[in-house]
Amino acid sequence: MEQTAPQDDEQEDLLSTLEVIEAQPLASRAAAYEGLHDAIARRLESGPAGTSAQS
Repeated sequence: MEQTAPQDDEQEDLLSTLEVIEAQPLASRAAAYEGLHDAIARRLESGPAGTSAQS
């Protein structure tokens, strides 16, 4: 299985998202991080983009 590094724009999007989350009050940050975790988990579970699963 071949893994690729995130694209530069994906890294910038993640960093921007983290900056926005960090600027929020603590209670809001927890919920925002939970949402980010869920989004990343769904993306990882969906598998690599642009490739088909091989058996």
